[in-house]
Amino acid sequence: MYHLTKEPINVQPIINQVTDRNCGAIATFIGTVRELTAGKKTLRLEYHAYEDMAVKMLERIGNEVEQKWEGSKVAITHRLGMLEISDIAIVIAVSSPHRKAAYEGNAYAMERIKEMVPIWKKEFWEDGSEWVGDQLEKTPYKGGQPS
Repeated sequence: MYHLTKEPINVQPIINQVTDRNCGAIATFIGTVRELTAGKKTLRLEYHAYEDMAVKMLERIGNEVEQKWEGSKVAITHRLGMLEISDIAIVIAVSSPHRKAAYEGNAYAMERIKEMVPIWKKEFWEDGSEWVGDQLEKTPYKGGQPS
């Protein structure tokens, strides 16, 4: 249910993990690599993670969603390594008996991933490269890279 992969992500197997005959909704978030960020051109991204801890945090987030939205199921896969423009970086699938819980649970999971999962992103810009600070992109790394 909670995976990191260095291979391209196939969405359907992730959806299949949360498909349940008692659920009437599956909300799927597919995060992709965009070319422009605030007018600056990205060429590619590279993701690294503290893998053991990242998987535990993904599972914790899934458990939080399942507790907050009764009857929901969660599957999350995040890609690591070098990604090109439009590549899928993350897929979050949340099923629930009703659509509102699936939407809300999915959005909650993405925000919690940005808050607490040890995954680091390096942007390769048209004019150089840079490690982006925390996942919320509010705090730059001291010394310009993760320690």
